[in-house]
Amino acid sequence: MKTVLTYGTFDLLHAGHINILRRAKELGDFLIVGLSSDEFNLQKHKESYHSYEDRKLILEAIRFVDRVIPENSWDQKVKDVLDNKVDIFVMGSDWEGHFDFLKEHCEVIYLPRTTGVSTTKIKTDLQGVEK
Repeated sequence: MKTVLTYGTFDLLHAGHINILRRAKELGDFLIVGLSSDEFNLQKHKESYHSYEDRKLILEAIRFVDRVIPENSWDQKVKDVLDNKVDIFVMGSDWEGHFDFLKEHCEVIYLPRTTGVSTTKIKTDLQGVEK
């Protein structure tokens, strides 16, 4: 059995999120998603619309996702890979090279992002909508 691990905030779920989760799941048998906690998002200067608990609930309802674990820091990735016996670590191509240090523990794959959609774009577009 191949275990795949990816991380993200997964706020304002969109087609790009589904695409990366689907493609990550296609690489193995079991997909774990490290979901950024609300506290970790604050450290990253990111603010989610949905709480960690709601984002976790939404992710757990997606058929490609087998388990959701909290992401509380940048430094936990090696431990998560080892503790979960991860075979493949997956991130979007905008992170290319950032996680190559994990290659000594597992395969690292950067998947292309879905063009034209992002949570940032959605938030920006919504700010322009009249209330």
